[in-house]
Amino acid sequence: MEIVAFDPVTLLKLALLNPVVIVVAVMMGRRCDQWQKLILAGFVAAIAGFAVYWLAAAVGLLPIHALGGEAALLTVQFVAGLAWAALGYWIARRKA
Repeated sequence: MEIVAFDPVTLLKLALLNPVVIVVAVMMGRRCDQWQKLILAGFVAAIAGFAVYWLAAAVGLLPIHALGGEAALLTVQFVAGLAWAALGYWIARRKA
């Protein structure tokens, strides 16, 4: 999958289907004891997902030909991470 500037469909696919963002956000969301910590969980998940994306691009698995798409990817991953962390928080609170 190639990322190009101003391609919102590809950015959404990469951000919403990134398994690192999902796993990190849900795990951290489940451990949050206050809802305010969900913001940090979403941000950490976005950074972790972006690091894996960067490593995949560095070894040649994902070609990057655009400038600016990476910033949008981090932003969308933050929103997705926040949603996944909220889901994990909600699941943990239901079980308690």
